[in-house]
Amino acid sequence: MTSTLSEPPRFQRIQATGRVSAVFRDGRTRLERLYQEGAAKIRLPRLPGTPLEAVLINTGGGLTGGDRLEWNVEAGPGATVIATTQACEKVYRSSGGEARVTCNLKVGEGGFLAWIPQETILFDQSALTRRLEIDLAPDARALIVESAIFGRTAMGERVVRARFRDHWRLRVGGRLVHAENLAFDGAVDDILQERAGGNGAIAMATVLLIGEGATEMLPAAQALLGPQDGASAWSVGGSGKLLARLLARDGHALRQGLIPLMRLLNGEAGLPKIWSS
Repeated sequence: MTSTLSEPPRFQRIQATGRVSAVFRDGRTRLERLYQEGAAKIRLPRLPGTPLEAVLINTGGGLTGGDRLEWNVEAGPGATVIATTQACEKVYRSSGGEARVTCNLKVGEGGFLAWIPQETILFDQSALTRRLEIDLAPDARALIVESAIFGRTAMGERVVRARFRDHWRLRVGGRLVHAENLAFDGAVDDILQERAGGNGAIAMATVLLIGEGATEMLPAAQALLGPQDGASAWSVGGSGKLLARLLARDGHALRQGLIPLMRLLNGEAGLPKIWSS
């Protein structure tokens, strides 16, 4: 009698793509195209005013090793789009490989895009690589906000080891004006406790405003920041750029500092109601 070894279990993995684009027509921003595949869903609340709000949803309930998620958001010439998420994205412990999230953002002439997803929460032994590719027309504007929380203190969670890589590339008129790579790999808790690391913080956010008037916002932005935070502004490639970094002891404290800054930098577009719910 011949024995047969059973194959190892095959786990279902997310392969999802969501695309949304908007145009400015007849005095307001209107939906142009919408595409959803897999666990990627997009909802468009009917709200008064010019901006089009896109709420991005991962119906998979989170990410883990082997998952692939891609978002594509485009604001056409003169259009105003606010893109956010229905909830914080959770990155769970990986049983093998890493989760990968790719975000492609594009803004046409005179357009504005606010990319303000809710926080990414990483769990112990999680692995995530995230890539943001942002292309702006020379006179376009964008507000880009990404934040990460290493464990929820209210739930007694602690992230001892994890891998998190964040890769940003932003171009204006085809010219690279902002690039950054953030990498945590291994003993995350030790790194965050070091003074030159997180200085005890487990929550962080990067806020980037690109376009006309960005540099003039610096004094007001600095007035809102805490002692561990910092901001700077300068002109590059003919565009103004304001960059802020925030650190906090937990997710609640991070949001308390982040929301007033986002309200300031997002101007008349305001914040999605989902951020205050």
